[in-house]
Amino acid sequence: MAAQFGRRLRKGAATTAVAAVAVAALSASQAPGVNDHGRQTAADATPSPDVSASDGSATGNSPYYTDLPPLKSPNPSPSTGPSPSGQGETESGIPATVLDAYKKAEASLRESKPGCNLPWQLLAAIGRVESGQARGGRVDAEGTTIGKILGPQLDGNGFALIKDTDNGAYDGNSAYDQAVGPMQFIPSTWAWAGRDGNADGKKDPNNIYDAALAAGHYLCRNNWDLSDQDDLDRAILSYNNSREYLNLVMRWLDFYRKGTHEVPDGTGTLPGNRSDGGSGAGSDRSTPSSPAAPSTPGQGAGKPKPSPKPEKPGGGTPSPKPPTTPPGSPIPPPSTSPTPTDTVDHLENAGAAKLTAMAGDAFTQRISTRAETKAGKAVAKVRVRFTILGDTDTTFTGGESVATVATNSSGVAVAPALQAGEKTGAVTIRATVVGRTVPGLDYTATVTERAADKLARTGDAALTCVAGGEFADAVQVKATYQGAVADGVAATATLVKSAADTAANDKGPYFKDAAGKPVRTLAGLKTDAKGLLTLPKLYADDTAGTFLLRVTTAGGATLTVELTVTAAATSSPSPSADPSA
Repeated sequence: MAAQFGRRLRKGAATTAVAAVAVAALSASQAPGVNDHGRQTAADATPSPDVSASDGSATGNSPYYTDLPPLKSPNPSPSTGPSPSGQGETESGIPATVLDAYKKAEASLRESKPGCNLPWQLLAAIGRVESGQARGGRVDAEGTTIGKILGPQLDGNGFALIKDTDNGAYDGNSAYDQAVGPMQFIPSTWAWAGRDGNADGKKDPNNIYDAALAAGHYLCRNNWDLSDQDDLDRAILSYNNSREYLNLVMRWLDFYRKGTHEVPDGTGTLPGNRSDGGSGAGSDRSTPSSPAAPSTPGQGAGKPKPSPKPEKPGGGTPSPKPPTTPPGSPIPPPSTSPTPTDTVDHLENAGAAKLTAMAGDAFTQRISTRAETKAGKAVAKVRVRFTILGDTDTTFTGGESVATVATNSSGVAVAPALQAGEKTGAVTIRATVVGRTVPGLDYTATVTERAADKLARTGDAALTCVAGGEFADAVQVKATYQGAVADGVAATATLVKSAADTAANDKGPYFKDAAGKPVRTLAGLKTDAKGLLTLPKLYADDTAGTFLLRVTTAGGATLTVELTVTAAATSSPSPSADPSA
């Protein structure tokens, strides 16, 4: 999933260099066991090759806080006072509600995606880097931030260019997108990744419970196993596609794994440095109505005060220049060159073959879409979103119903593999262009019921019974499809009249229903996980002879089993007594 920007778009080259040197210095001075991702260079600001074809980053590669964890191991004591050096003792502490949200998200993912192995410390590391743990835990009792936390508008002016995708619903900006909330999701990502973490019926990016759970699901997509370092790297890079970001998050992850403690909400330490050279208190990432966050000496106490106006030669101050636009007029957006997305006129099917899979199986074919100009020329580096529509449990690999993929040099975006659910029938997948209104392109995938093409008995013992008695051995069969185990396949067992007449017999062996009455057809049976089907006990009436049991499955597999019923033995009458005796 995911289109990544070709390079890291940030302001402040000097800040980049400082952060790179700081991270390198930290890796040399940290205690043993820290994951070392290497020395930072200017080249590290480019996307990693293994994520360049995945979906757009969760944050749109927005700026983040670059403060490093303390060099010493976390102090478990819940002290909240500043140290003499100015490094806050709360550095290792996490505000209570924020910490609770991270741990609840980990517990939820452990249940829904156990193979992901998401540690809550990873969410804490990302939350620290993205928003300083929701600006030091400035959240209400429900976990919603006090004032919105917003990144700068992504207008291409020093940042990535992402035009508005939500009509300002989340960020209040109808021209460009901005990262929103304590985990800094851009609206186009939140639209599919958003979750309701506090069960209030809403998916709010400004709520730490919702945002933490959404971040967990985002990091766990693509079947990534976060206990594997390569998958962990891919997941972090997909959140913000920068090697510097990856290294910084890894430092905080290692720090929190060594220990942390809970601090009261609103008392956490706010970071002081930003990757774009912004001010330390984070006020420029919040709405103007947000209360000022607490600061700690040495961590940045807000925006710097403006420098005094320079004097004119000979004294005095220069007269202010008249405004170029009338007061109160909206500031026009900066002019930018057309992006590849701006040139897309339509989407074309890039050769997706017939999409059919059996319930529970992965589709072998994948959807391919090509972005083209009006003249039919392919457009590269365009984000195409694939959305599974309707009431279906079919998903993309990893369990998501939405995937965003960047077009390659041929203008083609290939969706992740589809995983068929248990609901059979047609499934619609729609391809759309992110950031541009062009008609969507619909694909149809068909999910068929589970099937078997072969049935065989698991034993070969003769099945016999005396009239009026019961069969000692149960009938067990195994179903396969193209040589593989056929699990969950629907089956029917019928005691038929003959090989030529498959109607249910009215005499001979029978099953019993729940009320104990004879039945000679059992429908709604299913093979188990090993493809086995064990039939209920069989009984015989007073009719002796040879009878047939026929088992059929979806897919056409058929097996006929012979049953023998022998006549009951009759005892000879005892001789009568001699009357003369």
